[in-house]
Amino acid sequence: MPFDFQAALRAARTADPGSAPDVVAGLASDLGADDVVVYLVDFSHHTLEPLPGRASHGDIPESELVATTMAGHAFTEQRVMTAERPGGVRVWVPIVEGSDRTGVLALTVPLATDSVLRACGDLGLFAGYLIAVLARGTDLYNLYRRRRSMTLAASMQWDLLPPLTMKSSRLSVAGLLEPAYEVGGDCFDYALNDRFFEIAVVDAAGHGVTSALIAALVIGSYRHDRREGLALERTHANLDAVLSAQLEPSAFATGQLGRIDLETGALHWTNAGHPPPLLVRNGAVVGELECLPSLPWGFGSLRGDRVTPLGRASLEPGDSVLFYTDGVTEAHATGEESFGLERLEDLVGQHAADRTDPEEVVRRLVRAVREHQGGALADDATLVLVQWNGTRRPV
Repeated sequence: MPFDFQAALRAARTADPGSAPDVVAGLASDLGADDVVVYLVDFSHHTLEPLPGRASHGDIPESELVATTMAGHAFTEQRVMTAERPGGVRVWVPIVEGSDRTGVLALTVPLATDSVLRACGDLGLFAGYLIAVLARGTDLYNLYRRRRSMTLAASMQWDLLPPLTMKSSRLSVAGLLEPAYEVGGDCFDYALNDRFFEIAVVDAAGHGVTSALIAALVIGSYRHDRREGLALERTHANLDAVLSAQLEPSAFATGQLGRIDLETGALHWTNAGHPPPLLVRNGAVVGELECLPSLPWGFGSLRGDRVTPLGRASLEPGDSVLFYTDGVTEAHATGEESFGLERLEDLVGQHAADRTDPEEVVRRLVRAVREHQGGALADDATLVLVQWNGTRRPV
């Protein structure tokens, strides 16, 4: 039973921005499915939140825990899950927006044949693209992802972010911020432009709206210079100058800018007083990447003829680079030891040895940091894992 993409596109063309659950339910009925529920993952990746359909007058389904439910397994493992139910088979399929894991589609089919399951998977894929397009005209999907109220600073930060996950044949990247509903100073950005992958990781000083404003200025300046094609050293120096000129002397940010040549694996990067990233190779953390740091952006240290230090490394196919903020290693409960670099390296090595997908690695790392501090972080903790797959040459 093939999925009819032409019918799906026609149904989506005039859809109300908030009607994704109803559009998906209508298409699922063509597959003979019922009891359709669209779940979106909350901002902390802890629960899957159901989207209420406008055509349904029944009770709204309950949230599903990512860690312990069938829906959660479909989300974390990114594969179809099934369970026999009276009168049919319950099916859970991943919902993705491009490469970004968005949620899970649950539906019940009379028979779970291979063709039906493939059609269900296609419907989940379509649901991801549909929600991505419709979300541009409504706040509903953002609101349903919130398990509780979000601070103004956190809302500003989330609006700055690129997709949390991106995958291509040459490179994969996955990032996550915590605490999701109060984050204020941490941020990251990236872009894959032809043969180059560009990335920035930022930790703005302070907390709340002030730090969010610093981060917004950093990301805005970075994107401008990146799109102008400026060299990393020039972009780095411009960030220092912009913060020095536009904000108070106490306003500053640490961070890193990086560029990977996807043809050769050459990594160039700069460091503004930030913890060095970790190089992961052959299932283990090799160590920290070295680069002479400048002072944080905003101190005005790069004026005149001063040169921005540039780090260089040669990646091998399959290598990963983990960027993180100090909220990861410094996380600790009152009176207890910090999470620490050694613990971070051990966990990263374990997941790398298991060949865990980058998005699942960062989710597990953030969960470990949160649990180490008793479930509530005193500072922002951000992780971004970039994996270079190498260049696939024709045989």
